Amino acid sequence: MAQASTDPLTAPRTRPGTARPRPPRRPLRMALWLAVTGAVLWAALGVDVDLSDLLVGPGRLLSIAGLMFTPPDWAYAGRAFEGMLESIQIAWIGTLLGAVFSLPLGFLAAKNVTAATGSTVARQVLNGIRAVPELILAIAFVPILGLGAFAGTMAIGLHSIGTLGKLTAEVIEGIDAGPVEAARATGASTSAVMRWGVLPQVLPDVVAFWLYRFEINLRTSAILGLVGAGGVGGILQNTLQYRRWDKAGMTILVIVAATVAIDAVSSRIRRRIIAGPDRAVVVAPVEAT
Repeated sequence: MAQASTDPLTAPRTRPGTARPRPPRRPLRMALWLAVTGAVLWAALGVDVDLSDLLVGPGRLLSIAGLMFTPPDWAYAGRAFEGMLESIQIAWIGTLLGAVFSLPLGFLAAKNVTAATGSTVARQVLNGIRAVPELILAIAFVPILGLGAFAGTMAIGLHSIGTLGKLTAEVIEGIDAGPVEAARATGASTSAVMRWGVLPQVLPDVVAFWLYRFEINLRTSAILGLVGAGGVGGILQNTLQYRRWDKAGMTILVIVAATVAIDAVSSRIRRRIIAGPDRAVVVAPVEAT
């Protein structure tokens, strides 16, 4: 009698049942609603929510927006653009660092290509990296590496390793076992199986994740400047600190314009990578009979 395959890459997968789950009973639903309501009230009391501040907040926001944008200091656009370029550089290099180191860690963390112990250890490493926000990492790197863009780059790169590694592992765990079986049938080594059986399946999604992470890192790099880690955030902090509202408004406009433009380009590239190139349908002419 043939034995079932124990290889997680080639073992058949059991599809979860498609039956619709039953809704919880009425007493349980009531208990859940009470628990959620209690959690909301507990959190609201913990952060000292003041309804009066919520009512006057929009007016104050409109007042500050009027100081910033009526009109902004257009002559300050060049200085703001220089800071934005530095933020783009920080985000780009940080994303590249995260991509390079997260790919092998993602293979190690995937349960279907790595032994259970190794996968568990790699996953915990990635969880530990992701648990520390980029802002805290930047605060830690600034005394070590000094003020400037290098500290922000290292903070973004390290945090990107944790996030991209986890996403890579999840994509690898969802691969089709067919190409892996075909590669092994040819007598390929383990590294060759990973290269030709696994990587081609996951690379489009992984690259799309890299581009999406770059969009996130671009926004983050603008914040890290507040703690001296370079980028346009430092410029924005200085303008707000000295109440140069018109210059702050110009800086915000540059941040928004650059972020929207890069997001649009990145989203189009990601769609092209995942969906593939558009192929035109060629219709052969029909000869008259």
